[in-house]
Amino acid sequence: MACFLVPATEAVVATIATKFVAKKEKEMTVAPIGDEQAPAEKIPFSRKLKWLTNLLWGGAALLAFEHVWHGEVTPWFPFLTAAGDPADAAEMLHEMATAGVMMAVLVTAVWLVMLGVAHVIEKRPAAPRLETK
Repeated sequence: MACFLVPATEAVVATIATKFVAKKEKEMTVAPIGDEQAPAEKIPFSRKLKWLTNLLWGGAALLAFEHVWHGEVTPWFPFLTAAGDPADAAEMLHEMATAGVMMAVLVTAVWLVMLGVAHVIEKRPAAPRLETK
């Protein structure tokens, strides 16, 4: 009924965090001096947080569409059909606490796996470059 609100709330928090982290990274960025070779670049954490926000917003949008499709979300007040009846509201809150939280946790776990894979790839030595004539 409203399980999409949990990942959407996490997406809002992650989006705000992404903006703050990107701002801090921009302030701390130092340009290389002269012709010195910069070390191999790592993926900035703000970009990695953006991966999380994209996963969460996409999942929340798909879940919201599914709930609209099934008539559980309406364009008129109270928007969530379950919010109109106290018995249905209790069931809705239970669904948010179980299914919604599990979906948000699963998406975050997938993102953590993505971070692990990115870390392994970043640690690999760079392949030698072939010079072309």
